[in-house]
Amino acid sequence: MIVADRRTPSENPTPQEVANELRPALGLLYRRMRQTRAVDDLTLPEGSALSRLERHGHATAAQLARYEQISPQSMGATLQALELKGLVTRARDPDDGRRVILSLTDAGRGTVQSKRTARTEQLTRALATLTAEERSRLLLAVPVLERLSGEL
Repeated sequence: MIVADRRTPSENPTPQEVANELRPALGLLYRRMRQTRAVDDLTLPEGSALSRLERHGHATAAQLARYEQISPQSMGATLQALELKGLVTRARDPDDGRRVILSLTDAGRGTVQSKRTARTEQLTRALATLTAEERSRLLLAVPVLERLSGEL
């Protein structure tokens, strides 16, 4: 178990000092949450593609591959698996009949929501192990983290 107060922060930490402490902690938290399996047992690429479609609406396979920074061939295999599971559907682009647009099905939206709920429940259980003061400190950090994410 990692102790929350393992070192006393300096009065005026440099951006480098904060980055050296924050990056590994956030990376571990992010990886653990991404590994949360919902009932559907999707692979990480499948879950990521579904989440992307849920957040941004329909997209082409090429757009999804660029967003996820993977090859079009890998994205094609991922989308084929999602289509076989009934989670995405393909349709011709009304503006350009040569393009195929992918969208979530109702089952796909339900799967995204199920995974999101599982992650929230996992985080809730972990937060319950903290003191009220620690949870308050984390809550105060949320606006700062949101602002920081806008700078990346």
